[in-house]
Parts: sequence; C-alpha cells; structure tokens
Amino acid sequence: MNYQLDQHARDLAITALCLRVFGPTALAALRRVAAVGVRTGVSELQRRRHCQENER
Repeated sequence: MNYQLDQHARDLAITALCLRVFGPTALAALRRVAAVGVRTGVSELQRRRHCQENER
C-alpha cells in the first residue's frame, strides 16, 4: 500500500510541476493522453474477452 501512495504522491507532484511550468494547456494534453490510454486498455480487454469466447 505504501508503494501505491508513493506513486500517487509522485504523480501528483509531477502534475503540479507540469501545470506550473507549462500552464493549463499541458493539463489538457495530459488528460487527452490519459483518455487515449484508457480507451486502448478497454479495447484490449474487449479484444481478449472476444478471443476467449471464440475459443470455447
């Protein structure tokens, strides 16, 4: 659990630093990148589930 808290604290610090240095535009770009990552992950999960159902 401590490892997860450390990662979360690091991510928050990096986000705050990026926001301070690059402004709100950087935050919008980070949100878009995160959204792409989520969509990619969901697509991969759906693809794997579909492949498993076809194997049955």
